[in-house]
Amino acid sequence: MNRAEKAEVIEAIKAKADEARIAIVTDFKGLKVEETTALRVKLREAGVDYQVVKNTLARIAFTGGTHEVLSDKLKETCAVAFGYEDPVAAAKVLTEFSKGNKKFSIRFASLMGSYIEEKGVEDLSKLPGRQELLAKLLGTMNAVPQNFVGLLANVPRSFLNVLTAIKDEKEQAA
Repeated sequence: MNRAEKAEVIEAIKAKADEARIAIVTDFKGLKVEETTALRVKLREAGVDYQVVKNTLARIAFTGGTHEVLSDKLKETCAVAFGYEDPVAAAKVLTEFSKGNKKFSIRFASLMGSYIEEKGVEDLSKLPGRQELLAKLLGTMNAVPQNFVGLLANVPRSFLNVLTAIKDEKEQAA
């Protein structure tokens, strides 16, 4: 690989890293091509890029960027998963895959520039995803006006029930 090609690779990694909310470094040594392809498909469905990187090029790309904490920790063969929308989705897919495949492991990650160990990535994967959190937030926000309308509707309903009871009493008395 000549200098120009290396510069292009560095720029591509840097662009992905700067755009990504989370960068998870994994060890893929010993995986078959079919297993790696299956992992890439799952990650792509979750909106995550997965790229095998050369350590020296990745170190240069991460230096001075959002995920700079990873630059001095890259050793041996590794691949990086870049999660853009939902950091939890990337962690969930990778954690699930690592449980089913003994040769695959998560090493560490950077979440918005904060260093996370493997255990932290596993803990992150247990959190609800972005869509689920948004649904819960909307449900909570919807509950307040719904309860308020129900409370306001109870006042005339109660008054109407009292009037109906008085009417029934007068009809029985007559």
